[in-house]
Amino acid sequence: MSPQLPSLNNRKTGIAAVALALLALAGTPAQAFDLNSDAPIKVSADNARLDDSRGIATYTGDVVITQLNTRLQADKVILYRDDNGLNRIEASGSPARYSQPTSSQGEATDAQAKNITYSASDSRLTFEHDAVITQGNNLFRGQLIHYDTQNRVVTAEGSSNNGEAGGRVEMVIQPRNQSQQGN
Repeated sequence: MSPQLPSLNNRKTGIAAVALALLALAGTPAQAFDLNSDAPIKVSADNARLDDSRGIATYTGDVVITQLNTRLQADKVILYRDDNGLNRIEASGSPARYSQPTSSQGEATDAQAKNITYSASDSRLTFEHDAVITQGNNLFRGQLIHYDTQNRVVTAEGSSNNGEAGGRVEMVIQPRNQSQQGN
């Protein structure tokens, strides 16, 4: 017999179950790049353009950004900085990919989307257009996924009414102890 999801007749119970499931998937994944860390952020790319007067650096062609074990890979990345330092990262690709190890669960959180944005001012990672986040065998899919890295809150939206996904968000959450499941 397959496990059943809780009845969504009680809206509060359904919302709580979804919130708990999202937190289980999110775990401790995406603190993103720690802009207050002493660890350097390293960038490699085929091409770079720095507009120092505007505080914008644009990298194109197999761009890879790393800080410790956090990694962002994209076709194009734009870094924005102000007087306080780096404050925004915008990545685009087919798809752009983000990964970060998760210390508490031992499995990496991997994400991909056509656009990935990290905003330091509101501690938010945004995955847009065909966004998929996986952690182990858990999966979360939507057209727009926001992750508040400070408060650990995930919000997601499906595609528009004319999109293929029919405006839905998809989530697959594995049982905590899969070894107890029948083989």
